[in-house]
Amino acid sequence: MIGRGEFFKQRIWRGLVRRLNNLKIARKANLIACNSPPPQGQPVVFFKASTGIDDLSWNSGFHLLASWALRLKGIPVVYFACNSGMSKCVLGTNRDDPYKEMPCKTCIAQSQALYSGVQGNRDAGKQADARTGTRVNWFNFERNSQLASQIQSLSISELSTFQFENLPLGALCLPALRWVLRIHHLSDDENTRYLLREYILSAWNVAQKFSKLLDETNPRAAVVFNGQFFPEATARWVAQKRGIRVITHEVGLQPASAYFTDGEATAYPIHIPDEFELNDEQNAKLDAYLAKRFQGDFTMAGVKFWADMKGLDESFLQKAAQFKQIVPVFTNVIFDTSQPHANTVFEDMFDWLDMTLEVIKEHRDTLFVIRAHPDELRVRKSSRETVEGWVDSRNVQNEPNIIFVGPREALSSYELIQKSKFAMVYNSTIGLEASIMGAAVLCAGRARFTQYPTVFFPQTTDDVRKKMEEFLEAEKIEIPSEFKRNARRFLYYQLFRTSLPFGDFLEPSVRTTQARLKSFSLKDLLESDAIQAIVDGILKGGDFLLKE
Repeated sequence: MIGRGEFFKQRIWRGLVRRLNNLKIARKANLIACNSPPPQGQPVVFFKASTGIDDLSWNSGFHLLASWALRLKGIPVVYFACNSGMSKCVLGTNRDDPYKEMPCKTCIAQSQALYSGVQGNRDAGKQADARTGTRVNWFNFERNSQLASQIQSLSISELSTFQFENLPLGALCLPALRWVLRIHHLSDDENTRYLLREYILSAWNVAQKFSKLLDETNPRAAVVFNGQFFPEATARWVAQKRGIRVITHEVGLQPASAYFTDGEATAYPIHIPDEFELNDEQNAKLDAYLAKRFQGDFTMAGVKFWADMKGLDESFLQKAAQFKQIVPVFTNVIFDTSQPHANTVFEDMFDWLDMTLEVIKEHRDTLFVIRAHPDELRVRKSSRETVEGWVDSRNVQNEPNIIFVGPREALSSYELIQKSKFAMVYNSTIGLEASIMGAAVLCAGRARFTQYPTVFFPQTTDDVRKKMEEFLEAEKIEIPSEFKRNARRFLYYQLFRTSLPFGDFLEPSVRTTQARLKSFSLKDLLESDAIQAIVDGILKGGDFLLKE
């Protein structure tokens, strides 16, 4: 914990860095406006509603740089940006006080800084830069009284599946609500109902305003943040209904990198040619990355999880020696935006853990190590429905053949895998790495890597249980050779083909989860391999992959 004085000192410093960064963005934005050639063809719409409030997030940076590159190539760009356009938004919601006013003033000011030099009317959004065709369409909020009346008395269950004029508003809003509340299982209380009602009303407003923009501009494509939060999910749904191509983006697997795709970024669809095989140089490149990863030396979205990874201590080894075999169980963060994709076999991760616990009690000769994900306790993003809570509610601590490893413990998962008979995962990336290590992996949720044969992935709950029991009883588990091959191919693509490097243009800010603009020339931007992959992907239907 930091002292009050230090807290305010950091806050002042962060504010100063942000202001200086915004001035830098404004200067560069004006340079972009002055050097963009006359527009050609249909515009590209860039949607902004959930990528930062009072600072430059990594995804805001990706959004901005990609749009700048298009403008420099003479492509009209229309920014669709929030001007108090939602009664409640995802990043502005205070889960402890759902009725708290949204931080619209700072959010709008930050968006205005991003779009310096671009014309736009804050009310109608119809003024445009006559020379470049670029504009900002600011959308505000209008409450639909008929919709508000229809949903006023609905339960959480009814709201979750609610549709209005064939728009599945409840389903579009559910992932965002779970993310905001940091839980999966929603309470049917007034605070939760209130938030979901306001999200539904806000999503409807987004749908109406964005539909009008699409009708006016007839864009060639729309670019949105990951497509899971309700504003972007709604925009994506509306655009796709019109046959408009939608590109989503997220942070990539490498530091300061982005992932762009025609699919859903949180599902991470990757097409790997059947004939692709890693050559010696590519294998060496992957092995160098894995060597650092296995030591805990990696970051994700600016967060370093394992600063002090520890090996298995003597007390663990002594306990493990009392058992026939070891099986680690790797969990996920229940509210993460990957979970809607993962829940195809089980209702959710805790449903899987309940089944797993039943089998554990029948196999006392096996030591099970249940590991909580470190992201459960991330600062400003800690989960409210945790594996630790599940452990307590199920009295797991009383089971003699279970060790629970909490999210704060920096025990080496990789050393644990090496000593295990097989590994169990829901949809964690550790499953992919375990396959690369040559371990048998039993997966229970759809993961990024299950689109290729990389792990054992039964398709029913009964089959998952049967496979678990089969593995526990087997003398030896036969692992198809294609699992390791596909796992290495998939991880290589994730790291070195789909993770588009933005390190020449962005660097971590005071908070490493935020970014700030670096100095670069317009020529550097246009000649960047990452930018070329994005521009080709948007304009020519490319695959958003780095060339090799």
